[in-house]
Amino acid sequence: MGPRSRERRAGAVQSTNDSSALSKSSLAARGYVHDAFAAFLVAGTARRAPLIHRGYYVRARAVRHCVRAFLERTCAAPGAPRAQILSLGAGSDSLYFRLKTARLLIGAAVWEVDFPDVARRKAERIRDTPELCALTGPFHSGDPASALCFESLDYCILGLDLRQLQQLDQALAAAGLDAAAPTLLLAEAVLTYLEPDNAAALIAWAAQRFPNALFVIYEQMRPHDAFGQFMLQHFRQLNSPLHGLDRFPDVEAQQHRFLQAGWTACNAMDMNEFYRCFLPAEERRRMESLEPFDEFEEWHLKCAHYFILAASRGDTLSQTLVLPPSEAFPRVDPASASGVFPAMVVTSDSQGPDLKRYGHTSVLLSPGIILSAGGFGEQEGRHCRVSKFHLLSRYYDFEWIGNQVCSWGTGAQWDGRLYHTTTRLSDTQVLVLGGRLSPVTPAVGILQLRFCKNEDNSSEDLSVTVTKVGPEEDSTLSCWRHSTTEVSFENQKYLFVYGGRSVVEPVLSDWRFLHVGTMAWVRIPVEGEAPEGRHSHSACSWQGGALVAGGLGASEEPLSSVLFLKPISCGFLWESVVVQPPITPRYSHTAHVLNGKLLLVGGVWIHSSSVPGVTVIDLTTGLSSEYHIDTTCVPWPLMLHNHTSILLPEEQQLLLLGGGGNCFSFGTYFNPHTVMLDVSSLSARH
Repeated sequence: MGPRSRERRAGAVQSTNDSSALSKSSLAARGYVHDAFAAFLVAGTARRAPLIHRGYYVRARAVRHCVRAFLERTCAAPGAPRAQILSLGAGSDSLYFRLKTARLLIGAAVWEVDFPDVARRKAERIRDTPELCALTGPFHSGDPASALCFESLDYCILGLDLRQLQQLDQALAAAGLDAAAPTLLLAEAVLTYLEPDNAAALIAWAAQRFPNALFVIYEQMRPHDAFGQFMLQHFRQLNSPLHGLDRFPDVEAQQHRFLQAGWTACNAMDMNEFYRCFLPAEERRRMESLEPFDEFEEWHLKCAHYFILAASRGDTLSQTLVLPPSEAFPRVDPASASGVFPAMVVTSDSQGPDLKRYGHTSVLLSPGIILSAGGFGEQEGRHCRVSKFHLLSRYYDFEWIGNQVCSWGTGAQWDGRLYHTTTRLSDTQVLVLGGRLSPVTPAVGILQLRFCKNEDNSSEDLSVTVTKVGPEEDSTLSCWRHSTTEVSFENQKYLFVYGGRSVVEPVLSDWRFLHVGTMAWVRIPVEGEAPEGRHSHSACSWQGGALVAGGLGASEEPLSSVLFLKPISCGFLWESVVVQPPITPRYSHTAHVLNGKLLLVGGVWIHSSSVPGVTVIDLTTGLSSEYHIDTTCVPWPLMLHNHTSILLPEEQQLLLLGGGGNCFSFGTYFNPHTVMLDVSSLSARH
């Protein structure tokens, strides 16, 4: 890489600091963390989305946990040497000022290092802000040609390139850093922007230079799955690619990396585990209630792709387990794969508009016609709540053609809802229940969709009318992320509506029965222990009842339970389905019953680092098995959450439609094509 390329790359990396600083300022402004100083250290303001706030919140809490553990260990003993915090790539972070205000720097000092331009800009902001100068006390600035940008009794800012280790070592020594004193080295999303050899040299230098030290890093990982691939693509587009993730893709590899470099102990975990194990339940509830939120999949996936690591050297700090393992977050890895389901694309751009959306629903109207409605996706060149319907029609044996269809007539219009349910009433009628317009606005009323085909029975010029069913302002079902399943009672057809969430309740545990013939809500006795509340679960019809699997429960915890709403003479009975081996807790998956087997397709899980494929549960024996999805012939990435799936039992195929999500700050991703899974191997085994 030439000098100009390095300069451009350095500039791109520096710009990530500016974006991060704005996010941290927004985080504090919304009450996620107490930080009165973030706004002083960044130019301008920005209101970030709740998903961004959550991501930066868990990062801030993880770093805070490690910093405080270090200070408690090193500053507690009377007469202990002055503890040191060396923040590498500190950017506009306000750590020094927060610690000083909390009186945690008595017996400690902070050194910060970043690119010269970043360091000088921060020093100037401090000098120009009386509120910050009041905390630093008397200070002076170094010569413009020197690395020293700001220095007070307990705070020093240096402008240096972390790749120049000799200069770094000399400048730190000149600035009074004592290599023998207990030292915390902190690097938040820093090492990954260095070339792997430069990062390795920095880790080894720190191990050799500081005999009594703790090295804490916060970085990205898991580059090979769909979310990880989209994350890598995002940083490449910013001209600040992430390095070393292929070599160190998970926490085990990262721990080995530090131990091999001379650190004597090392613990690491992803941010889902940190959030569950190191933040009190009361604090989690406080954070989760700060803003309306409905992007759980992306929140958990973001946390699964970042980790916090603490490596230590020396007798004093190696005895300090900053991140001790916890039994509160057990790993539940799926069983070894029993087989593979091949995947192939069945639609392309030349075969009409693709279904690029998520949070939608899909229903099989007739053997060759699939309707998808609602969701968030691409429409007319922009991202929005989708108002057009999508029709996927099969021609001949294998060719599927997609068409966009608008609602027609003078009646009701499609209201743009998502996370609703659709149920086929006939070849031409579909019932729509629940959904939301925003996380604080439920979609009110039941809708009925009616389709009129043209004379040659093709999908061209198909018309759709939308009709409201029931009372005009029927708020009986003001929920979303629920399930609707066809069940039978006394030879009558009912729709069993279960779970979900609402504006008032983050998780619902109730259920309702809708009589299909009269469109009236009715009471039917249900016996047995009621299951815990959940949303984003799966539910499908079986033997006149409903099979419910997984979901996101209270405290935003994925569930593993499989339940059967069993028909009995006086109504229904809740029964638990015992599954062995136990399945990994999951949600945002889809499910189908095929030949006495329950298929759970995709989803999100946080208790395993593997990628969800298809879990198959034999409903006679309760035995579960796992099947990988072979995506060799499918454009990558393929995100299997917020998707829909349609079972074609005669063909032994599953069609996967849509899916994706708003992937943290990396942008929004939509699966570009409809994908078919060949599940015929399930029948071949019996």
